[in-house]
Formats: sequence, C-alpha cells, structure tokens
Amino acid sequence: MVFTSKDTLTNINCKSNSLSKTIFCAYRRWKYKAKMTTNLEDPTLERNFKGHRDTITSLDFNPNMKQLASGSMDSCLMIWNFKPQTRAYRFVGHKDAVTDVRFSPSGHLVASCSRDKTVRLWIPSVKGESTVFKAHTATVRSVDFSCDGQFMATASDDKTIKVWSTHRQKFQFSLNEHMNWVRSARFSPDSRLLVSGSDDKTVKVWDRNSKECVHTFFEARVECGQCKHVNKVAWHPSGTCLAAGSTDNTVKVWDIRVNKLLQHYTAHNAPVNDVAFHSSGNFLISASDDNTIKVFDLLEGRLFYTLHGHQGSVTATNFSRNGEYFATGGADEKCLVWKTNFDKTDYSAVLKAHKVSSEPRSARLSTCPEPRSSPVKVNAHSQVRSMTDDNPGVVEVGPSLFSRPKPSASSQRFAGAGDYCESSPRVQSTSRLVNGVPNQPSLSDLELTSADRARRGETGTPDLSPPLKQPTEPQNIPYQLTATLEHIVGQLDIITQTVSILEQRLTMTEDKLRECLDNQQSIRLQVKPA
Repeated sequence: MVFTSKDTLTNINCKSNSLSKTIFCAYRRWKYKAKMTTNLEDPTLERNFKGHRDTITSLDFNPNMKQLASGSMDSCLMIWNFKPQTRAYRFVGHKDAVTDVRFSPSGHLVASCSRDKTVRLWIPSVKGESTVFKAHTATVRSVDFSCDGQFMATASDDKTIKVWSTHRQKFQFSLNEHMNWVRSARFSPDSRLLVSGSDDKTVKVWDRNSKECVHTFFEARVECGQCKHVNKVAWHPSGTCLAAGSTDNTVKVWDIRVNKLLQHYTAHNAPVNDVAFHSSGNFLISASDDNTIKVFDLLEGRLFYTLHGHQGSVTATNFSRNGEYFATGGADEKCLVWKTNFDKTDYSAVLKAHKVSSEPRSARLSTCPEPRSSPVKVNAHSQVRSMTDDNPGVVEVGPSLFSRPKPSASSQRFAGAGDYCESSPRVQSTSRLVNGVPNQPSLSDLELTSADRARRGETGTPDLSPPLKQPTEPQNIPYQLTATLEHIVGQLDIITQTVSILEQRLTMTEDKLRECLDNQQSIRLQVKPA
C-alpha cells in the first residue's frame, strides 16, 4: 500500500520476551518519533496577491516556479510573477467565469476554461497571445494537460469528458458514461488513465487507450434530501491512488489497484471545494467552505494542520511541482502563497526503518502517548510576515479591439499625466507608479460592478462604462463596426468547429473506403481461377 498508519520505528533489535523490554522498546520508539516531530516547522505565509474582483476558482504553479496562475468568477485569468517588483498580468478574453486554469508541463502555455463553453490557450507573457475553441455545448468545468503536454482533457456540464490535441486543438475522443455534470477530470501521472468526478455522485476511472470506464467509485451520498456531489478529484504522484473532495464535507482516498477506500476524512464542517497531493505523496491539502485549509498526514492517517488565512470560503488550492510552496484562493478575492516547511522530514529513513524493524505490531503499547496528536492551527491573520511586494501592479492584457475606452475626465487626466505604463503597443497597465515602484490600484481606479459595490458597502450610481484598455490601433473604429467584427469572429469560430467535424468525418470515410478496397481485393484473390 502507498500509505501506512504504522508508528515510526527505530532500528532496535528487541524482542517481546518480557514486559520490561516491551515497555523499553515502546518508549524508544515514542522518543524517536517525538524528536522527528518537533523538528517540523509550521507553514508560513509568503505572499498575498490582490487583483481579482470576484471569487478565485482555480490555482496552478508554473513548473519553473516563477509564476502562479489564477482563475476567477470575474472572467479573468491572472498570472502572478514571483520576481519582486514585477507586475501581474490580467488576461481578458473569456465572456463568463473562468472555472479552471492549468499550466502545461513545459510551462510555456496556460489553459483556461469557462462558463462561456470555451477553452483558451494563453502564452503567459505580457503579449497575452491566445487561441480559443468551443470545447463543449455547456459550461466547461475542468481542463488538464497530459504528462507530455500533447493532449488536453476537458470536463463539462454536458456530462462528457473530451480529449483534444494541444497543438491544433483537434478533437480526439469523448467519454460519455456520466449521468450528470462532470465537475473535474485529471490525467494520471503517466497519462494512461483519467479520473473524473461528477454530480451523479460517482468518481470514474477511465482507460485512455480503450476509452472505457474501468471502475466506478460511488463517492457522495444524500443527506437531508439534498444530493451531495464530487467537487474535485486528484491523483497521487505514484498513480496508484486518487482523492476526491465532496459537498458532503468529506475527503476520501482510494487505492485503484484493489479498488478500495483507503482513508476517509471528516475534518471539514462544510463542502470541500478542492484537493491536491504533495509531490512526496505524504500529504494531502483541502480547501473548504468552512473558511479553512486543512493538511492531512497520509502516513499517519490524521489531520496535521488547520490553516486560517481567508475571510470567507476557501475555493481553490494547489501545491507547487516541487512541493516547496502551496497556494490558496477564496471568496475574499485573494491568492495566498504559503511556504510548506512541514515536508522537510526525511520519510525515506522512516520507511527504511519500517522495513528493517522486526518488531511485531502486537508488541507495541497502544497506550503510548502521541506527540502532536492534535492538529496544529495556524492563523495567517495574526502571523502575516512582512511583505514588501504583496500588491504588485497589474497589466491589462486582452482583446482590446472589442472594448470601448471610458470617456471620463479622470481617464483623460491619467493618460495626459503619463501615469500608465505601456508595456507593448496593445497593452496598458491599470496601476500607478509610486516613487518609481508599481503599486496596487485603489478601488477608485478599478471599474466595479454593482455587486462589487454592494459587497464593499459602497453607495452611489455605479459607472457602467467598460474598463479602459489600450486599443490594438488608434481607437477611431465606430462601435457598430466593432460589434460587427465581434459577430464575424463568432461566426468564424463556428466555421472552424464545423470544419473540424467535417475533417473528422472525412477521416472516418477514408478509413471505411480503404477497408472496402481491401475487402474487394481479398475477394478478387479468392475467386481468381487457378
């Protein structure tokens, strides 16, 4: 099994011949375990990114550990740069909430999916270049890359999981056995399998080659007349186990080799929105509507940490590829980056001690005290470190051709004063420079919706003008023309999808024709006179 709840052992050659020796051995084990445990450090809050205007929905680290991507209900994708005094990028393109974001294995692409039924592939740079394709007939909930980056898997409210080629966004195949919305889909570490979680209260494991469901776990249950569903699924780094977080407040871990439930955690008091494994495979993190982040020790099978850092529901979390950091996002519109710290224990030595020890489990004392048996609580509100760059400037990146500038006196004043920093001909920053250092824009600089104003307790008539963006060319294009061009682009997207379908059908026809010709040739050979 990948996980074990056995106590940590030292390499002591002792037998259970007498009670005194048994007590002595148990004491030595407890002392060794206490020593290891006290060497652990608690997680610390490293960065606090602010820039989204609605709930954070998804987070992912760039494999090069230089950037963090976040998606939000505000329809924007943001790329946060870890380099000090570096602006963040806000990518504008989706027409509805962004539901998931994912870096490619190389880190050169970011995929985002949205309620607008599309998937976009972005280059995470200031240019903001992207390509878009309509992936499903309903909201796209999840997107993920295969281990080689050649394929993408998307999950949708149309009850399907689809696999696409990354290079040409060409449809490959569809998985259709779910009976309700599919909330999450992920490739296994070797990409031979996929796992999906759905509102039909199941978690399904799929074989990518045969395109069939190889096993179904019935995950959630019905309580008080309400149907509980699966919110998020994740693979263990070994590829032998998977985890699911559900609206029944639980986190479950299964072993797919024996198709059995390994661990079942009920530590949360509200729906679990996201789960992620540490790269070592020894820890699991979860985010919940109960305003907490919880870290589980999978080797011990217990709750390890409870973290408080958000003012409201915690809706997204993820570990970095090397496990050194993890990020959390919530309804408070903040992205917090934490340093893990607790992963410093050398578990290879622990596992080696497990194997070397010849002590039978029956010889251990069940009354041995557990050091740090209760989970550690970390409150980021009272333990925030001094951060000099927690509010980076934001560079607006997006298809500004279809946006109208806001004809206000304040915008003309700022433009005339040169307070905005042009980073490219098609990009303009919404943050000011303070003493030569980019600073986070104030609320007066951000175009807030009525919901934003109500949430912040502001009154007055909201400015419904669209945000100011630098046009691709001098903005002398009439609004009617931009609307027409936007309509044409929409029609071109439909034509592109139609051509893709026709190409697929043509390929199938060619295969059938080739098969017919082969059959005809074989028949001729059979009837040919000797």
